[in-house]
Amino acid sequence: MEKLLDRLKKIISIDSPTGFTKKAADYTMETLRELGYSPEMTTKGCVLCCLGGEGDPVVFSAHLDTLGGMVAEVKGNGRLRLTRIGGMMANNAECENARVYTRGGKVYEGCFQMNDPSVHVNGEYAKQERNWDNMELVLDEKTNSKDDTEKLGIATGDYVCFDPRFRVTESGYIKSRFLDDKLSVAILLDYARRIKEENLALSRKVYIYITVFEEVGHGCASGIPADAKDIISVDMGCVGMGLACREDQVSICVKDSAGPYNYELTGELIGTAKKLGLDYALDVYPYYGSDADAALGAGYDLRHGLIGAGVYASHGYERSHVKGAENTLKLVMGLTVK
Repeated sequence: MEKLLDRLKKIISIDSPTGFTKKAADYTMETLRELGYSPEMTTKGCVLCCLGGEGDPVVFSAHLDTLGGMVAEVKGNGRLRLTRIGGMMANNAECENARVYTRGGKVYEGCFQMNDPSVHVNGEYAKQERNWDNMELVLDEKTNSKDDTEKLGIATGDYVCFDPRFRVTESGYIKSRFLDDKLSVAILLDYARRIKEENLALSRKVYIYITVFEEVGHGCASGIPADAKDIISVDMGCVGMGLACREDQVSICVKDSAGPYNYELTGELIGTAKKLGLDYALDVYPYYGSDADAALGAGYDLRHGLIGAGVYASHGYERSHVKGAENTLKLVMGLTVK
C-alpha cells in the first residue's frame, strides 16, 4: 500500500475545494498520462479515462473536490468573514490554519477563530455559537482595517483552504481532512497503475471518472460515457453510531438519502466481497448523497452502487485505515479483473 499512500499524500496536499479544483485535476490527468492512458477533461473540469476492457462498461467514480471556505466579506477590522463551500461546518474548523488564494496569484496564511476568542477578555466565549457569522479568518499579516487587507489583493470570492494535517500512524490509521474523497481517488489511481504495471486483463470495459462538483451535488450529472451500463461511486464509507462499518473495512451501501441502490448490482458487490474473503460491512447511510445518485438524478439509465473505505468523523478531521483502502481496492479489482 506504500505507493497508494504516497499518492494520497500528494493529492491531499493540493488544495481543491469545489470550484477550485484545476490544479488537482491537472495532476490527475498528468498521473494517468504517465501511466500510459489517454484521459480526457470535461468542460466543467472532471477527468474521464478508459482503462481498457470490452463489454458491459462500468464507471467507477470518485471526487477530487473537497469542503472549504470562500471570502464573503472583508471586515472593517481587516479580518475575513467566510461562507462555506459544501458541507464545511464552522465549529469543526475553529482554530484551524488556512490559506487564502487571491485571484492575483498570491497566497496568504491565517487562522479561523471565534470573534473575540480570548477567554481572558470574552467571558461569554464558551457560550457563543460557532457559526460562519460569529467566526472570522485572522490573517497572519499586519492588517487592521478593510483597506489594509484589500491592499494585499484579497477580495470577496477568494478561496480559503483549510490545513488537512495528513498523517499515517504506525498502526495503519490514516488521519486527515478530505479523505472524503481523496482516499478513493488514490485508490482508483492505484488501480489504474496496477492494471498497467501488472498487465492485468479486464473482464469488462472500465472507465474511471474523477469528478469535481460532488460536494455541491452535481459531480456526475454530466459527462458519463454513452455506453455505460453501471456506475459505482467509490466514496467514503460511513462510520458512526448505528452503523456496522469500521475504518479497516470496505463499506457497501444499500441505501442513502436518495433511496436504495440497485439491488442486483449491490448483490454482485456483496457476492464478490464474500468470494474474495474481504472484510466488508453493509450499511444504510442516513445523511448522504453520492455521485451515482447525481447520475441517476440527471436522467442516466444505469445500475448504480456505492462502496468505500470506512471513514470516521466525516466532514471533520477524518480517519480511515490502510486495511479499509486495501479492501476497497481488492473489491474494485475483483469486480473487473479476470
